[in-house]
Amino acid sequence: MVTIGGAGVMVLGALAAAVLAGLLALAVRPRLGTATAVSVAGLLWSLVAIALVTLVPTRPDVGVVPAETRSESCSWDYGGPSGTTFEVLGLDQRTLNVLLFVPAGVFLVLAVGRWWTGLVLAPAGLAGLAAYSLAIELTQLQLARLDRACDVTDMVDNILGAAIGVAIGVVLLPVVKPWRGRRPSRPPVAH
Repeated sequence: MVTIGGAGVMVLGALAAAVLAGLLALAVRPRLGTATAVSVAGLLWSLVAIALVTLVPTRPDVGVVPAETRSESCSWDYGGPSGTTFEVLGLDQRTLNVLLFVPAGVFLVLAVGRWWTGLVLAPAGLAGLAAYSLAIELTQLQLARLDRACDVTDMVDNILGAAIGVAIGVVLLPVVKPWRGRRPSRPPVAH
């Protein structure tokens, strides 16, 4: 049986995604400008990083989780017991769930902030990030092999993180000025 998982797989995946995002930013930079190109690439990278952190098994030796031990529903115990039992770098799981979605919220606003339609796209994107969190939790519920748990607390924390990121992005808009990267359209040259 092939086993894949653990922090090393997550980090390698995030590094590979960062390289691809960097190449994407370079490719679209002439058309969108530096700030928007980096923001679009950053948003895509953050979505991949979120998927890696939440959908790759935490250990490579998880094996097969028997169907009878698998959860049948999401935990509705808000702030449940897992919030303080899982720590990385001294941060509990709830804080990590919030922080995980902050970059996506920031990059979302900076990616759409170049256009007036960003006033509609940013709230729609925030709703999309909420739906992404829900999809992750439902995937964790359905794929017992991941040995992950579907939890409403995770969804609330993820959405809070995305909202904080959107607020930070709004504050950064006048500093980053993604609209400055516009290239004036050139009139056609007559021959």
